[in-house]
Amino acid sequence: MQIMNTLYSFVGAVLVLACISDVRTRRIPNALTFSAIVCALLFHALTGGLGATGLSLAGCFLGGALFFPMFALRGMGAGDVKLLAAVGAWLGPSTVVMVALAASLAGGVIAIAVALAQGYLKTAGRNLWMLLMHWRVMGVRPLEQVTLDGTLGPRLAYAVPISIGTLVTLWLK
Repeated sequence: MQIMNTLYSFVGAVLVLACISDVRTRRIPNALTFSAIVCALLFHALTGGLGATGLSLAGCFLGGALFFPMFALRGMGAGDVKLLAAVGAWLGPSTVVMVALAASLAGGVIAIAVALAQGYLKTAGRNLWMLLMHWRVMGVRPLEQVTLDGTLGPRLAYAVPISIGTLVTLWLK
């Protein structure tokens, strides 16, 4: 139980720091995500041996892979992908899948709330429709008007939904 409390404390600290940085600057520093990954690997190596380190590494790669498509389509920043990879390194592959699902749901709810609050919901709906039609005709590739760089719409600090998804997942475990 002591090991789990220590693990959850590290994950919580990383998520708090990521949220503060993401909300303030819209960036999650590489120093935070990469050091979190290295610490997770060392922690699992010291507390669980080679098997635990392997699961940590698998969680890291799976966490990054789950959000990479949104980054490749330029709808999410690289820091968000690396943050989920760090969470995966700490919590392992099976848990990071649940975190990604819960974070995606939380992100959707928060995005709708932000769009409503800023009077952007109708535009967001039109953009989503335009993106789906673009994908239907041109294949799944970025559409410049609705990428992070191409839109003037509100931006979501995705460290917050990742943190909510992590908390919900750990609470439900």
